[in-house]
Amino acid sequence: MKIIGVIGGSQCTREEYELAREVGGLLAKAGAAVICGGGGGIMEAVCKGAWEEHGITIGILPSDDISEANKFVKIPVATGMGIGRNIIIVRTAQSLIAINGRYGTLSEISFALQLEKPVIAIKPWIELPGVIIVKTPQEAVTKALHLNNKS
Repeated sequence: MKIIGVIGGSQCTREEYELAREVGGLLAKAGAAVICGGGGGIMEAVCKGAWEEHGITIGILPSDDISEANKFVKIPVATGMGIGRNIIIVRTAQSLIAINGRYGTLSEISFALQLEKPVIAIKPWIELPGVIIVKTPQEAVTKALHLNNKS
């Protein structure tokens, strides 16, 4: 089973929320598990989309309290690591899809690029060398599932 990371801000616009929800649904339909930070915003949206399609959702939480996961996380992982949990998300994912976000998302993108994992972005906050920018959730999911990676 592929495990695809979806990263983005804990706050997002309605449009970004719907993009992430669609990404989650498409990943679940393709049989992939979703891993994210387990919180609100983009993380909630991607989990909701996957949940609606009966997919597996994994939330890597910054705190040591699994009750802090959004209600669409099937497998909450309490780390107590704060932002250090970002490396766990990246190490576990075979590829990553970024939807907007800020500095936390930027750190995850940096980790992924250092580990030579594909990063696909929809509506990126910042453009970075090595990140593949796409326009649609379908394009992002297709690339995330089929790009050659080392995981």
